[in-house]
Amino acid sequence: MRKIAVFTGTRAEYGLLYWIIKSLNESVNVDLQLFVGGMHMSPEFGYTIEQIEADGFPIVERMEFLLSSDSPVGISKSMGLALINAAEAIERQKPDLIVLLGDRFESMAIAQAAMIACVPVAHIHGGETTEGLIDEAVRHSITKMSHLHFAATEQYKRRIIQLGEKTERVFNFGAPGIDSIVKLKLIELDELPSAINFELNKPYIMVTYHPVTLESDGASSSLINLLNVLDEYPDHQLIITYPNADTNGRKLIKILDEYKTLNQSRVLLVQSLGQLRYLSLMKYCEVVIGNSSSGLIETPSFKVPTVNIGNRQKGRIGGDTVLNCDESVDLIRGALEKALSKKFKLFCQSTINPYGQGDSSTRIVEQLINYPLNKIINKKFNDLEDI
Repeated sequence: MRKIAVFTGTRAEYGLLYWIIKSLNESVNVDLQLFVGGMHMSPEFGYTIEQIEADGFPIVERMEFLLSSDSPVGISKSMGLALINAAEAIERQKPDLIVLLGDRFESMAIAQAAMIACVPVAHIHGGETTEGLIDEAVRHSITKMSHLHFAATEQYKRRIIQLGEKTERVFNFGAPGIDSIVKLKLIELDELPSAINFELNKPYIMVTYHPVTLESDGASSSLINLLNVLDEYPDHQLIITYPNADTNGRKLIKILDEYKTLNQSRVLLVQSLGQLRYLSLMKYCEVVIGNSSSGLIETPSFKVPTVNIGNRQKGRIGGDTVLNCDESVDLIRGALEKALSKKFKLFCQSTINPYGQGDSSTRIVEQLINYPLNKIINKKFNDLEDI
């Protein structure tokens, strides 16, 4: 049996990995080793390891490394602790392959430990660009430490190859997050209030705003601008999820906590909704607004408009349902007004999600189980003229 380790450090990442984890766990040819750490272990972010346990997956490593600090020094120390945890976990479990998704600093620490231990890495969602974040450098660094690559679009696949990776080890299977939209039985609109313990008696807007890690204040002023614009829509309720544990993330949490206090009946602010409730709410909302990748990747599958603010996702492919704008009040206001218009909503109904149709996880798992791993650890840089 092939021992395949999968690492997850955040609620969103786990949702994207869910069907991959499930398929690996059910395969008779795989010994699944689930490494769980980071935000999953933090009560401040919902202690979401309980959701993983409730799903029935075997957790072999519980990795405590996330400090209660989001300063640059605190994040760097968390990375150091994650590297130590990863080295020890890999030594104990001795996996044949490690699966990582995305661009979080925790994942880079796992990749570093795997590289030193000569364990091959399979990386999902490489080749993408997010110009406002340290994630840009992290993602490409993980690509160079990885051996199998699962890109979400053809353009991202080409970019991975441009980074010198062998063409035959780079696959475009689409985004695994779309799989949940296809496979899950989503909650009906009339059942959502009881599912989230919040009365939905008006049209609602979903809001997720993460720190912009290459900006000194994490984009706190931009979040305030967004909330000021949302105040102009009192006839809409707001479903707001917590930001990630990124640099300056707690500044945003403080702003959101204060906003919730002033808008008790209109605002639901949650640490984590989980994949089922999050996608179900997305399906019926008027618009998704903020700077989360889910607005670009998952939301278009519902034909729901997205207002993507600022630089956090700059450079990432967005479909025709996505409206990009700067962080000023006027530009956010203009984009939101357009997104809520009948004309744009009608236009969204004829669009296609560029990230695939929901068969990604099955195709990824097939490669994880069957791709030959002998000699894969020895990598040669492929120059573009050699391809």
